[in-house]
Amino acid sequence: MIDISIVIPIYNEEANIQLLYDRLSGVLGEMGKSYELMFVNDGSKDRSLALIKDLASKYPEVRYLDFSRNFGHQIAVTAGLDRVEGEAVVIIDADLQDPPELIPDMYARMKDGFEVVYARRKSRKGESWFKRATAKWFYRVLARITSVEIPVDTGDFRIMDRKILDVLKQMPEKNKYLRGQIAWIGFRQTYIEYERQERHAGETGYTFRKMLRFALDGITGFSDFPLKIVTYFGFLVTAFAFFVAIYVLYSRFVSGNYVQGWSSLMISLLFIGGVQMIAIGIIGEYLSRMNTNVRNRPLYIIRETNVDRE
Repeated sequence: MIDISIVIPIYNEEANIQLLYDRLSGVLGEMGKSYELMFVNDGSKDRSLALIKDLASKYPEVRYLDFSRNFGHQIAVTAGLDRVEGEAVVIIDADLQDPPELIPDMYARMKDGFEVVYARRKSRKGESWFKRATAKWFYRVLARITSVEIPVDTGDFRIMDRKILDVLKQMPEKNKYLRGQIAWIGFRQTYIEYERQERHAGETGYTFRKMLRFALDGITGFSDFPLKIVTYFGFLVTAFAFFVAIYVLYSRFVSGNYVQGWSSLMISLLFIGGVQMIAIGIIGEYLSRMNTNVRNRPLYIIRETNVDRE
């Protein structure tokens, strides 16, 4: 059995792969633990795959999965988790913003009795004020609207015990939000703080559109709050329609100040609109749960690999 597995999602990281390998192999070698490095090429368009295959031809601890196309960061991490063998598993990105040198401290904390040790950012260097502000806002809003205590100011950089991985494999949802899933599993979890560095080279694959989709996956996967807002708004509109109906009837039969046909039109529109909003909210509560289970497509398709196990 391997002591430590490292899962590394790759998307156009040709400028970082060699340095990442050097730093990881140096750190893990000093720890004196057996290890494997699982690179998951998520449809890269540069020389990332060629560099990974070159490393794999030289070093037996290097494994790789090559996707048929780009399936997304969380799916790439999931594919790596599906195939690693380690007793402890580390998730780390290839851009070197998260330092591999933190792994020994995280491993030591896990050996103190924790099943998950995640890295919490004290600062985020090299990122725009917009990205820092939106990330800070999102994590705190998510923490308020979910029943699961998802750690704030954290990414996917963490180490976890094999038992966490075994539970993750039993969670079939298609729209992955791994940091939320790991928090939902529970067990003993703690953190280590660190200064997040600038990306070493290349450009991030997380466009604004992908970040927005990722945020929606987190919210819809762990909170029914948006649907509840629709339902509450429906009741609010219905209450408003009730009071307007009273006013319309007053205008019609008491004050006589009304336009012919306006009364019935306003009452009908407002009442039906309120009922529709309530109905949409209730139906949405069910559809949100069904939608993730109805589709049975594979999460990813592997084109090439040097891993012979499933």
